[in-house]
Amino acid sequence: MAIFYPNASDGPNTPFLSQTGYNVFAAIMGVFSVSGIILNVLVIVVTVKHRQLRQPLSYALVNLAICDLGCAVLGGLPTTVMTAKGYFSLGRAGCVMEGFAVSLFGIASLCTVAVISVERYVVVCYPMGSVLFQTRHAVAGVVLSWIWSFVWNTAPLFGWGSYELEGIRTSCAPNWYSRDRGNMSYIIMYFFLCFALPFSIIMVSYSRLLWTLRQVSKLQVSEGGSTKHVEVQVARMVVVMVLSFLVTWLPYASMALAVILDPTLYIDPVIATVPVFLAKSSTVYNPIIYIFMNRQFRNYAVPAILCGWNPWASEGQQSEGETTVSPISKNQRVSPKESLKE
Repeated sequence: MAIFYPNASDGPNTPFLSQTGYNVFAAIMGVFSVSGIILNVLVIVVTVKHRQLRQPLSYALVNLAICDLGCAVLGGLPTTVMTAKGYFSLGRAGCVMEGFAVSLFGIASLCTVAVISVERYVVVCYPMGSVLFQTRHAVAGVVLSWIWSFVWNTAPLFGWGSYELEGIRTSCAPNWYSRDRGNMSYIIMYFFLCFALPFSIIMVSYSRLLWTLRQVSKLQVSEGGSTKHVEVQVARMVVVMVLSFLVTWLPYASMALAVILDPTLYIDPVIATVPVFLAKSSTVYNPIIYIFMNRQFRNYAVPAILCGWNPWASEGQQSEGETTVSPISKNQRVSPKESLKE
């Protein structure tokens, strides 16, 4: 049988967990939400405060932080409170508002990750300046991310698709479960254009990036392995980025697609909640991976957290040239090896 989720305005329903179970889930989501808020606010404040960090890539990174902050505030915190209560108490209107807000910020975040992957691809694969990723490209990518997300998440507000309770019925999302033809057509389009498309862009960009790094490494064997060292560093970063994307979003997308394709599929609501929480945990992982693993940003952010003390200061001075992301002006030309150091 298919999963049935009652209307959000129906009030409390038969609990899926004991109060202790709800408290555990609420505590987990609370940690993710509070941590996400703190980290992403820090990202925004540090970037705005330090002019040296205002580069084309920073526009995408700050937008990612804004998206994650929105998800944490409008999705994570309400889910924490509702989960602690054991049921969704905001009514039908509250369900629609929460589902729309989380989906809007969530899809904008995914699209921004795709923009970042394209930026990395351009910088590494076109190091001599034949193609440049400039501020206007970053801004255009950010604007397109929001427009794309807004268009597809507004559709349920006008009758194509809907927002409904999910998992243990303490949060709302696009209705993956309805067998209505209009709803199914919306969900299928939503899955391919708002998940599969950004994911494809990310995979293609990073695959080409790694391939380029490999080719450059073969051509510069005579340089004592320095390029090989940079290749390993960038490859490690890429692997972490892709794996985090898969861990946080693939289970949720796979579960939704499975429910769409098989109307008879039953997924226990408690099990279905795990992918939901994983997807919302990306608000914590994104600032750590995309920004705090950047040495230049870390050299500004860590002292802000530790009241001026930076335990990595000596390390950054010794090897900053290998990992710092530096801006590239319109007329600047750099060698392949230098482009890898960004």
